[in-house]
Amino acid sequence: MKIAVFLPNWVGDAVMATPALRALRNHFPDAEILAIHRPYVGDVLRGLDVVDRSLLHDPGGDPQSRGWRFARQLRRERADLAILLPNSLRTAWLAWVAGIGRRVGFRRDGRGWLLTDPISPRPRTVPHPVLDAYLRLVAQVGAPIESRQMEVATLAADESALEAFWNRHRQLPEGGYVCLNPGGAFGAAKHWPPESFGLLAHRIASTLQRNVLVLCGPSERGAARQIVEIADHPRVVGLYEVPLSLGLAKAAIRHSTLLVTTDSGPRHFAPAFDIPVITLFGPTHIAWSENHYERATHLQLDVDCGPCQQRVCPMGHHKCMRDLSVDQVFAAIESRLFADAIQPTRAA
Repeated sequence: MKIAVFLPNWVGDAVMATPALRALRNHFPDAEILAIHRPYVGDVLRGLDVVDRSLLHDPGGDPQSRGWRFARQLRRERADLAILLPNSLRTAWLAWVAGIGRRVGFRRDGRGWLLTDPISPRPRTVPHPVLDAYLRLVAQVGAPIESRQMEVATLAADESALEAFWNRHRQLPEGGYVCLNPGGAFGAAKHWPPESFGLLAHRIASTLQRNVLVLCGPSERGAARQIVEIADHPRVVGLYEVPLSLGLAKAAIRHSTLLVTTDSGPRHFAPAFDIPVITLFGPTHIAWSENHYERATHLQLDVDCGPCQQRVCPMGHHKCMRDLSVDQVFAAIESRLFADAIQPTRAA
């Protein structure tokens, strides 16, 4: 049996899909599971055994990975079952054109006739965890919901890259470090001001005597550098001067003592590695990305205009993030670290 799973297009959503992939793997241990995804999503699953192979689908890139050429490539796979985690018409059309006999997905945007198993979705007006929605899809083919535990892994190369980074900063005191993740591909509305991150980093370093590591993606190097400069403390460093990868970010979070992050993909690495996390929410409703993690703290201001779900503040003031103070976030850090310190030791 061959199962084609169309993965979500966002890094965070792909992490939240791993419980559904694990459920499929456990229920169909002898099946070949083919993951269909955008190029950058592949790094999320690297090191896991939940899929056997990947097929790149890149609508805006390589001609071989989009349109009719990709459909013919998928047809040659002769898959028996398709699980459509995205709600797009395109994924349903591809599964249908590829001749996949059973096609499971949510009945949205007029694509129900392309599915053999059209599942009625919850209303978009009612925020609900996409993690649970993915589990509903695999439950349709008999895979029971056994766990909501998300999974990611690091490779030896990722660990070596992190070790090389810290070797460049041997002057830092030994001990744990706090990760700050200020970025987010969704849009500027999710961002907390660099000035606030910089002041927070300084306070963590000076008051808590912790090293601070500022994460960044390729397009966020300037913001990460700005945060380190504003912090102006020898214990605050950033990844902006080294080759970047999702694997390096995973390794950095895996070995940290705490992650402070915007509502972006890397926040979901923390639960996968059992690292405490504080997430700063602005325009997005917490329920959409709820991952049921006990060591998580969510911070979100109650503003009249939110959560608006917009990529850029439609009001122009961005109060949902700008009015979230450094004092509030630092208090949450102290509370989170204290709560973790008094928890019973977890078994290895």
